[in-house]
Amino acid sequence: MNTALRHWKEAATVILAAGTRHKVTVDSLTRCVGKGPSAVSGHSSLPDKLAFDYNVLLLKRSGTSGFMPNAYVFPGGLVDSSDFSSEWLDLFKSFRRSPNFGLGFVKQPPETRPPIFATDRKKLGSPIPGDVAFRICAVRETFEESGVLLVVPKEEESTLLNGIENKRDSQPELTRITDVCDESELAKWRVLVNDNPSNFIRMCRELECLPNIWALHEWGNWLTPTGVYGKQRRYDTAFYICCLQETPPHTLQDEKEIVHFKWSTPSEILHSYQAREMWIAPPQFYDLSRMCRFPSLQDLHSFSRRRASEGCEQWLPIRMVSDNYYISLLPGDELYPEEGSCQMNVTLNTDQSLDEMHQGSSALHRIVALDPYTAAAVITITPRYNHLLPFTRSSLTTRTSSQL
Repeated sequence: MNTALRHWKEAATVILAAGTRHKVTVDSLTRCVGKGPSAVSGHSSLPDKLAFDYNVLLLKRSGTSGFMPNAYVFPGGLVDSSDFSSEWLDLFKSFRRSPNFGLGFVKQPPETRPPIFATDRKKLGSPIPGDVAFRICAVRETFEESGVLLVVPKEEESTLLNGIENKRDSQPELTRITDVCDESELAKWRVLVNDNPSNFIRMCRELECLPNIWALHEWGNWLTPTGVYGKQRRYDTAFYICCLQETPPHTLQDEKEIVHFKWSTPSEILHSYQAREMWIAPPQFYDLSRMCRFPSLQDLHSFSRRRASEGCEQWLPIRMVSDNYYISLLPGDELYPEEGSCQMNVTLNTDQSLDEMHQGSSALHRIVALDPYTAAAVITITPRYNHLLPFTRSSLTTRTSSQL
């Protein structure tokens, strides 16, 4: 592992999309995707807020939080040693003969994998593969923060094993939320898991269920940019995506780290962000903009499931600051430093206008912001690992020339 990356704490998060009763029509789909993706990611307006047949879960962090206070984020959090515990081997024993506990392997060469996925966890003393443990972490944290429990009853193990063996030949099904106990008992377990993450193992054993690691598909890997939250607030986060048949009925914030939750369409969230009604961080902005490419949940699910086998790229945004704007440079941008993930304390400065910054640049991959609520993903590169371009450039396109 790159020694610089040891300064980041490992974490996992899940983009949770859940179906609604709204049906995507041909007209709404046309309004959303138009004639298809452009080489430069950017449109003057967002998709119709009602064009989607699913919502995405966002959680509002407490205003007293030391990391991104008041921000709306995807559920997730720091990995715990219990996520790598050997006790999981007994619970997953039916899947231990399947490659990677039934998750399979990605096509991406090991030498190009992000360290969070490529690190050999056996050498660190854990028999649980990283691909499994980080999904366990994401499931556990989602339960702690929102009350949404992504598990599979033990009685469905054989069906799941058959599905894993034949998954390439079957239509991918959306994930179901399964009730493994009544609401009051689940609330008691949630308190116990919040108090001690190792109780999640005990809960799964006593309720005879497994974390549904197979419902989480690899989506990306973001590192906290330097110079923003201080040396103690740097995270190396595995991003997953999970598509549910319907919105869970018992979503509830924990009133500790999380003070509010919101189920909304990707476009509606971005509209609220532009209207300064809520603040989202660059990873949420970028990935919600990507999701705007898919108004249909089934299409998003099929894409996510298929694309996950390609792997992903590690992204450490490198900040470039001027008096009038700031830019987060991402890998592939011609100004992105070589070995960017090693840049522990780099903030670039410029006195160029935004137009001058873009002119003559053949490879752009950046998020440009005029202020915390006015951002744009400006991209001319082809996404790696068969990933998506973001859909929108927000209102920034009509404001930069006149303001800068």
